[in-house]
Amino acid sequence: MASPDQDLAPVIDKDGVRLTVDDTLATVTLTNPAKRNAQSPALWRALAEAGRSLPGSVRVVVLRGEGQSFSAGLDRQMFTPEGIPGEPTFIELARRDDAELDASIAAYQEAFTWWRQSDIVSIAAVQGHAIGAGFQLALACDLRVVADDVQFAMRETSLGLVPDLTGTHPLVSLVGYARALEICATGRYVQAEEAVACGLASVAVPAGELDAAVRDLAGALLAAPRDAVVETKALLRGASGRTYDEQRAAERQAQARRLRDLAGVGE
Repeated sequence: MASPDQDLAPVIDKDGVRLTVDDTLATVTLTNPAKRNAQSPALWRALAEAGRSLPGSVRVVVLRGEGQSFSAGLDRQMFTPEGIPGEPTFIELARRDDAELDASIAAYQEAFTWWRQSDIVSIAAVQGHAIGAGFQLALACDLRVVADDVQFAMRETSLGLVPDLTGTHPLVSLVGYARALEICATGRYVQAEEAVACGLASVAVPAGELDAAVRDLAGALLAAPRDAVVETKALLRGASGRTYDEQRAAERQAQARRLRDLAGVGE
């Protein structure tokens, strides 16, 4: 993919991550196409920093990957006995006590948690491979627009591991338990047509049209009043945890806030 943010001065540009901000729109780009945007702890720290660095003006965040692949998963060097210099190996992680191991994984997960915060809408623009951690990073976003060459796969189970980078909750929410189990346990590819049909993606477009499709979606999101989008997102995100009557009540409360705000009447 070309870089639509290349003319903007980056807020962050390190460890395979670039963050640019254009008023209400931020773009986070994975910038290591030579390694198919493979992920490492350093990249996760940079992604977490990107989330902390967003100005309050930002309403929409686009996540994209340079090159032919969105992200082909974990850096394979992490699976070697030597690991990545300066980072703990899998063996070293396994030797930590329960609290230390839990804290290590929680720190990695921070790269994947901020994309759904209430005051932004995040869009993953996904082309080529989105494998394992790459699939989970796409799932971390609110919305996914995919190229017609996309290949999602959850390969952790085939490696004797489990998906632990926050991907299981959105995957089940999007496709249901049975299909999520089948996708994870088999590690098979989910391609563009199926991704749209089962709800993983909003739309699939030819690879050359991916940036334009994401720009159109971002523009449509930005056209709506910010507070209404924030309230609507909160309503929808909480719906699965509420009963029908609880959701009705939440709708009434949210609408009361909007009406009072529009009328300039304090609560």
